[in-house]
Amino acid sequence: MNQQLSSLHDLSMQMSEPARLNPPPSVLHELNLANKRLETLLSDLRNEHNADGDLRNIAREVVRAVELNPDIALACVFLNQIAGTYAVRHCIETAVVVVLVARGMGRAANEVLSLTAAALTMNVGMIRHQDQFQCKVGCLDDDEMAIVRRHPSDSAELLKYAGVDDDDWISAVLLHHENDDGSGYPEGKCHDEITQNARILGMADRYCAQVSARNYRCSLTPNEALDRVLGDTIRSCDPRLAEQFRRQLGTYPPGCLVRLANGETGVVMHRDNGDGVIEVRCLRDSSGKTIPATVHRRTSEPECSIAEVLSEDDADLRFSMKQVWGAQASL
Repeated sequence: MNQQLSSLHDLSMQMSEPARLNPPPSVLHELNLANKRLETLLSDLRNEHNADGDLRNIAREVVRAVELNPDIALACVFLNQIAGTYAVRHCIETAVVVVLVARGMGRAANEVLSLTAAALTMNVGMIRHQDQFQCKVGCLDDDEMAIVRRHPSDSAELLKYAGVDDDDWISAVLLHHENDDGSGYPEGKCHDEITQNARILGMADRYCAQVSARNYRCSLTPNEALDRVLGDTIRSCDPRLAEQFRRQLGTYPPGCLVRLANGETGVVMHRDNGDGVIEVRCLRDSSGKTIPATVHRRTSEPECSIAEVLSEDDADLRFSMKQVWGAQASL
């Protein structure tokens, strides 16, 4: 009997060995790898003539990372965990939002891939200038604004030159800054001339830009950014898209820093699953002391409703994503 138990124990250890040797892939690690590959490719795209396949492969990596754990992928955006230049990081972050919205709308896999690739390449026409613009104090001058206003058409032309012939991809890039009232750029298109893909991309682009800090302004909190994007009367948001953005992102998305009614501060762990209940990992108590144990609160609990969304400076919390979400959020 003892020998049988020993054999069963050995078999159990052998069966668990692959799981121990092959931990689940890290969403954070995968997004950072995709960012690094994208930065290398975009910086030299003018010298590429067959880049379609390489760009699609990076888009697949981003889609796969989001599918591994959408909550962690979103938290990477709000906690600024994707390394590299703002110009490329912003494209990765926009792609994360695009994947969630497109999949939430039931788009086919090939459509999600085209739209993700568009997000990754939407600004390639001004990639050499974008970080310079990001660091500039004060308004852009006329020449710089001209670069901004023509970057969708420059990006589309550069992608065609680099071997991209996907019309959905190209049109989303070309039209993502057009407005319903004709005030957008580069061509002043309006209403039905703007594709739904371009609308999704434009909304995701604006949302991610607003939750990112710039030299010339502080970032908005996620709830403020969502309200601003969906309440933009100039761009006239499609009600179906507005519903999906609210559903996929939520008022308090993962990575959102909050203070609860009981005075504790922490970070939202998961998206609202439809019942209105948010799970928060609390990191400081009401007196500002670090909470040593893992304390999870649900907003349905007494005195645990969200009282305030905090900026990074106001929250003054220092933690690793792995500490909150585990191995799938490790570097």
